[in-house]
Order: sequence, then C-alpha cells, then structure tokens
Amino acid sequence: MSVLEKVRSAERRPAAERPPRGRVTDEHGHRVRAWELALRYLLLVAVLALTVGPFLWQLSTSLKGPTEDIFSSPPTFLPGHPTLHNYRRVANTIPVWDYALNSLKVAGANVVINCVGSALAGYALARLRYRGRRVATLVFVLAMLVPVEGIIIAQFTTMRELGLNNTLIGVVLPGCIGAMNVLLMRNAFLNLPYEIEEAAFVDGANVWQRFLRIALPSVKGTLAVVAIFAFMGAWDDFLWPLIVLSDPSKFTLTIGLNYLHGTFANDERLVAAGTIIAVAPLIALFACLQRYFFRGVGEGAVKG
Repeated sequence: MSVLEKVRSAERRPAAERPPRGRVTDEHGHRVRAWELALRYLLLVAVLALTVGPFLWQLSTSLKGPTEDIFSSPPTFLPGHPTLHNYRRVANTIPVWDYALNSLKVAGANVVINCVGSALAGYALARLRYRGRRVATLVFVLAMLVPVEGIIIAQFTTMRELGLNNTLIGVVLPGCIGAMNVLLMRNAFLNLPYEIEEAAFVDGANVWQRFLRIALPSVKGTLAVVAIFAFMGAWDDFLWPLIVLSDPSKFTLTIGLNYLHGTFANDERLVAAGTIIAVAPLIALFACLQRYFFRGVGEGAVKG
C-alpha cells in the first residue's frame, strides 16, 4: 500500500477510530510520547548534519574568495563575498571538462549495460525454470563476498591480454554487470504475481514478450535503483581507472582531480571547487530519478 493510499484510508475511517487532534501516533495507532518524538527528530537532525554538513562546507569553501580566511576560529560557514573564481581556476589548471566527458562516457555505458544485463539475468533467475538456477543464484551471492582488491591483478592481466589497457572500454568492462544489481532485479521480478505471466502465456506471448511488455515495465523503480548505483560506482571509481589508464587524455574526473591535491595541496578552495564539480552530476541524477528510486521498495505490487 502506497503512502497516498494510507492517507486516503485514514481519511475514510470513522470518527471514533481516528486519533484525537494534536495526538501523534505511529503506524499501528499507538500514541507517541512527546520525549520520544523529540528524540526521533533530534536523531534525524544529527544524521542530516553528518551527511549533508560536509557537502555544504565544501560548497561554502569553494565560493570563498582568496582574501577570506577558511581556517578562522570560530569558523564562518557563509562566504562573505561569494565568487565563482575558484571554478574558473579549476578549468584553467586541468582539462576538467575533458575528464568529465570521459567519466560521463564510462558512467553512461556502465548504466546501460548494468540495466540491460541485470534485468535479463534477474528475470532468468526469478521467472525461468531450469536446472542449476539455485546454484547460479548462489554464485552471484558469493561474488558479492569477493573484495575488489583480491581480483584487481587478475582483471589487469585480462585487460592486457585483450589489448584493452589504456582504453575506456577497459575501464567499463570489469564492472559492466554487478552481482548486487542482478540480485536486486531478481527480487523485484520475484514479487510479480505468476498469474499475470500465465495469462499472457495463454494468450500466446513468448518469453521475450512477457519480459518486455509485462515484467520490465513493472520494475521501473528497481531499474532506477540499479541505474543510480551503477552511475555512482563508475563515476566515483578511482583505483581501477588509475591502474588501467596511462594516457592523460583518457583520464576520468576522479584521477584528473587528483592533480589538484598534488600541485595545490594548500589551496583548499581549489580542491573544494573540484569536489563540487565531481559531485554535482550525482545530485542531478538522483534528483531526476528519485521518484522511481523510492518506488523501488514496493516494487511488484499489483494495483487494483
């Protein structure tokens, strides 16, 4: 049941069953005491400060001019004279837009391949009947337990044998389909009622038609979750592109921004501006897909 349906059902309750005005209750109708409510809000504010606080501090630092002291005590959160000069300096110091384009190519390819491959593999694990299906599912679970550092040498050797070292394809290929994404899609497809596909099978729909026209449109929320995870993993990856790439013209944004730390280690304004440039696409992606992202929790529900 969605949040809107819960609100509507609460509005349709008889007056005797509704909680008195001014009383806060939980989802079971039990009264929440004032100190419990205050404690919950206090914890929420603390978590918000820990998660959003560093980003806002970096944003504030990136907007401060060269005459402002960023190490003052007590610290000043808001810049006195906001300026975009630090962002122009980042573009003049390194080819940041070329690096961002390389990262966008890698992340875009990773999103497309992950969504397509994870959806196909998840549907096969959840809906098709064949021998070894449970073993295949167990293999994906075990793949999540293997640390990336333990197989990175084997990945590098494989890319070298394939002649894909120092290419963006070599950056994309090892992470093109994630085990966790496959299991997410499998769980989403498992929540779909079998009766729907059985009715489509009786009407003459084959496997591809059932997958494309019935199953896939019903798991848009989980697809959005997979897309966000794939984009974030490819965009933020630093170790693997650093190992496989040697041509500076093919560097991704995370590697290129490392030059700001080495050359201008004491200029925190420049580093903060580069950090904001790297984080901005992730925020934009989540803002576009948040509607489907939060729907992914209740994926597979049947609407009456």
